[in-house]
Amino acid sequence: MLKMSQTLKRVFVYGTLKSGEPNHHWLTTKANGLARFLAKGTTVIRFPLVIGTRYNIPFLLDKKGVGHNVQGEIYEVDSTMLSNLDVLEDYPRYYDRELQTILTDQNEKLECWLYLIRNYPDAMLSKPLLSSYHNTPQQSYSEKSVRDPQIAAKDDLSY
Repeated sequence: MLKMSQTLKRVFVYGTLKSGEPNHHWLTTKANGLARFLAKGTTVIRFPLVIGTRYNIPFLLDKKGVGHNVQGEIYEVDSTMLSNLDVLEDYPRYYDRELQTILTDQNEKLECWLYLIRNYPDAMLSKPLLSSYHNTPQQSYSEKSVRDPQIAAKDDLSY
């Protein structure tokens, strides 16, 4: 059984924060707070995970029951790290977060925070639905596109 300290929270990451992905350094930089890998996991509820822009940015859309059980990683984080992840995800302005049940690779169910987008254009649901995100050299990640409203508007994203 994976036990957690009372002061730490579990976070499920499914995109650029995963090990080997472009923003994983946020979880390993000590100045951001404490983050400890617990397990690989999969959402119990299906969600649409899409690449939302031409900049290979993953979006987990708040449309439960649509899409796939999404694969990712579970981390135990302190309040400092959670606050820094909120900054990265622009919570609550852009992403929201909620508790969801995640099934670990050891077949254990854990409650974890995950970030998702509640307000999105319906056209996002017509994009290919993924079960797992990976950055590739052919389609490489660029954070600036999420933060730049002019680029986001060209990619049919709403703020």
